[in-house]
Amino acid sequence: MNPRLELLHAYPFERLAKLKAGISPPPELAHIALSIGEPKHPTPDFLCQNLSQNCAGLAQYPSTKGSDELRQAIADWLSRRFKLQNIQSDQQILPVNGTREALFAFAQAVIDSRQPRPLVLIPNPFYQIYEGAVLLAGADLVYLNCEKENDFICDFDQVSEQTWLDCQLIYICSPANPTGAVLNQTAFEKLIKLALKYDFIIASDECYSEIYANEQTPPLGLLEVAESMGLNDYKNCIIFHSLSKRSNAPGLRSGFVAGDADIIQAFFRYRTYHGCAMPPHHQALSILAWQDEQHVLANRQAYNQKFDIVIKILIPVIPVFRGDGGFYLWIETPIDDIDFAQKLYSEQNMTVLPGQFLSRETKQGNPGKKFIRLALVASIEECTEAAQRLKQFITNLENINE
Repeated sequence: MNPRLELLHAYPFERLAKLKAGISPPPELAHIALSIGEPKHPTPDFLCQNLSQNCAGLAQYPSTKGSDELRQAIADWLSRRFKLQNIQSDQQILPVNGTREALFAFAQAVIDSRQPRPLVLIPNPFYQIYEGAVLLAGADLVYLNCEKENDFICDFDQVSEQTWLDCQLIYICSPANPTGAVLNQTAFEKLIKLALKYDFIIASDECYSEIYANEQTPPLGLLEVAESMGLNDYKNCIIFHSLSKRSNAPGLRSGFVAGDADIIQAFFRYRTYHGCAMPPHHQALSILAWQDEQHVLANRQAYNQKFDIVIKILIPVIPVFRGDGGFYLWIETPIDDIDFAQKLYSEQNMTVLPGQFLSRETKQGNPGKKFIRLALVASIEECTEAAQRLKQFITNLENINE
């Protein structure tokens, strides 16, 4: 067996199951799960209705590179959404089966383990796939704490020059999972300049980019900022996008990788051996999804309605941070986050994710401690009920402490 498998931490939901084991919550309360970031809004009708009409290609092996039509639909969407003028569908876009598998596979393809000290930087807290990908690729990790004092954005100025010299890859996530924090123009520009100076790759996970609070200021993207800097070849810049959150289609397993043509070509070569071509009917439905914005707008409005309701209920009893994007609330807890989540389940039959399950201890501390993540993916009714239960739970805690 690969000895580096032993380095993998238990997945957050495995730890959560152990945390809840043996507890009997109140039977009169229906269970509400706000722990998993799995969209519950309906998949658009036009995708479901077109599924059976697009199965003609099942008799052939699909191309790893995807169809010309799919890559062009993605290029057109990038041009509309991020105002890109230079994206080339034939050289700079590669369809993938969702961002999760691509984010994992990417590290395997780009890390040069022959180097004496290959480093990969990731935000802390973080999406667990980054960590597992790096460890199995044979590299070492540097965790960049995302603290409340810095609006939950990585402070790149705190990274030493030697770390940048040893860095081969950095994962970023904007809007961030779990905090919802969004990188601004200045932060993106700083990171791009560092990547060019020290020659490392930026892997920007942007799968939450289409869920945001303000219609006038959608989150920026890495390639968008690169172009604004005159970096028309997107050197060292790679983005990851998905239809899972944007179109409520996690089961479609459809996304794409785009950016630096040389890196895309190397990743394409890896993927021809990986055997991960997108099924043809998934490609056909993906074209339809990338071409339509009405369902995305409706999706975004539904999330914003839930945020407004939940925050209004919670704000009198607890500080609530809503980032500029994504569908999570990152809430600071009055007691240890693991204890908080366990007691909440025991008393209110609600499941939330402790922040420590999404972060690691560093010399500067653990930035996930005393935070919980709420995924507002359930219905408006369930989210409202969850907020009311959470408010009652916090009020009871305060009364006990008094």
